[in-house]
This record gives sequence, structure tokens and C-alpha cells, in this order.
Amino acid sequence: MPRHSSGDPERLVLMGGRSHPALTSAIGDALGVAPSPVRLRTFSDGAIEVKLEVNVRGRDVYVVQSGHANPNDHLMELCFMVDAARRASARGITAVLPYFPYGKGDKKDEPRVSIRARVVADILEVSGIDRVLTIDLHAGQLQGFFRVPVDNLYALPVFAADVERLVAAGEVAEPVFVSPDAGRAKLARDYSRRLEGIGAGVAIGDKVRPTQDERSEVSAVLGSVAGRDCIIVDDIIFTGGTLCNMAQALIDSDARSVRAMVTHGLLTAGAANAIARSPLVEVVVTDSVPLPPNAGPRVRQISLAPLLAQAIRSIHEDSSISRLFE
Repeated sequence: MPRHSSGDPERLVLMGGRSHPALTSAIGDALGVAPSPVRLRTFSDGAIEVKLEVNVRGRDVYVVQSGHANPNDHLMELCFMVDAARRASARGITAVLPYFPYGKGDKKDEPRVSIRARVVADILEVSGIDRVLTIDLHAGQLQGFFRVPVDNLYALPVFAADVERLVAAGEVAEPVFVSPDAGRAKLARDYSRRLEGIGAGVAIGDKVRPTQDERSEVSAVLGSVAGRDCIIVDDIIFTGGTLCNMAQALIDSDARSVRAMVTHGLLTAGAANAIARSPLVEVVVTDSVPLPPNAGPRVRQISLAPLLAQAIRSIHEDSSISRLFE
């Protein structure tokens, strides 16, 4: 484990891989720290080379890398940056993973399958990390896969502020937060409690996956949504099938409008077309991963950079990070 930091801003080194340079820059702007340069090259055989271009001896290094498209390359690049910092005598190394790679592989739900998230945790620890900072893990149990501290921040405060803005602008009234399945019911209730002052309600979808792929079906809506503005809350959107099916089920239940707020907007395999054909007014996502260029006009992105910057500052100054979970 690293020694306690003095909180000296000169000891803070922020750097990022090639997965999401825009977010690294935005975090740097919020911290008032310029990201340090890293030489990253991919050779003709696909091998990756990393060289840190600044002295990190005795300094606290925060490496930003998301795990979306090409997660294998991004994971190896992260490990090599961590290893380079460790071999260059960094005081402490925090892996900042806005979107945790292989986060959905958190359990053995079929015979003879790998628990991939646990493998990723082992790889990162062997590489030399001292801490993990991430956002909205798919399953909280992933924190237990690590022997180093894990700070799993919530995007809820960022989205809640956006809902308050929509209410103030008259775009949303009497909102109902909708969980697409029972597994996200607590999240919907957390939103409702956070925004109880505006009379927010809760509803839950009965979602099933008839096969082991990403397709899902919504068979029922539990809760009163008639005549109200519904907001579906979830952690990840891939193809958009779950969101679009849920949105249609809510409209069929006489909801006045439906929008969605999802932390990690991967938007793969025709998600933009599915959203465009759906009754969704808009889908709000964070910048935990880059917004695909073909996301479409109904997808809006809000930034996690200020939240991550606050967390990095707290870690660096050895001050409490718990206020960011409130």
C-alpha cells in the first residue's frame, strides 16, 4: 500500500490511455492539472508499447482508462501504464476506470464459464495498482474481487441534478423512476428518495431474457405510470433493446412520456436506430465512455469529470470521499 500523501498538488500526476482522452482532459480541467504525456504505440503485430514522459518518482499517479470498445487493448494498455509507473518508483497508483471492463462478467451463471471481472481484478492488482476509482459497477460485489480499496461512485447525483433542471424548465412533471427489472429496483427507489421533494414515484418492469444473448422482453409494469412522465434508470445500454421495450411497455400503460438516464452509453449494434424508432423522448448518458458519432439526436451526454475530479482530489488529500456517495 502507498504511504499517505501530503496532498501536495505537485505530487499529483494525471494521465490517461487512448480509450477516452477527452474525459482525461476534462478531469484535468476540473482539477486544474494538465494531463501528463504518455507515449503509446501499437506495433504492426498488435503489441503495445508504453513510456511515461514525466518523472513520477515519489508522486501519486492517477491513470484514466475506460473499458468500452476494444476492452482487451484498453486493459493491456492500462496494465502497462501501471507497470511503468510502479517501475518508475511512483508513490501510489490509482486506476480510474469510469467504465469497468468486463463488469458484466461478475458471476458464474452457466457451467464452465469464466468469472471475467474477477480475472480483470487479479490482473490489475498484479500490475501494481494501489486503489480503484470507478462509476456504477454493474454489480456491487465486484468490489470484493479486489484486495485493494475500491471507490464505486454513483452517477445518481449528476442525473438527479439534470432531472431537477428538467422539472424547473417544465419538461418533466410528476416523474416516475422506472427500473427495467427487479435488479435495479433499489436504484429507482434511490432516485425517488433523492427527489422526494418533487413527488417522484417508482415503477418496476418485469424483464426476462429468454436466451443468453443481449435480447430481453418486458412482460409487465409494476406501479402507477398513467399520465406521468417516466424516467427509466439503468447502468448500461448496449443494443438498446431493454430500454426500447421498456419504453413501449410504459406507453402501453398510458405514460405521458418516457426518457431514460443510463450511466454507460455504449450504444452498440444498431442502438441509435432502435432509439429513433422507440417512443423515448431522449436518452441521457454520461461521458464514462465516448459518445459514438452515430448516436443520433435523441441521445444527450452529461459529464462525470467534476465528480471524478472531486474524488481524485479527496484521495490525494487523504480526506473523506463518503460525501460523494450522499
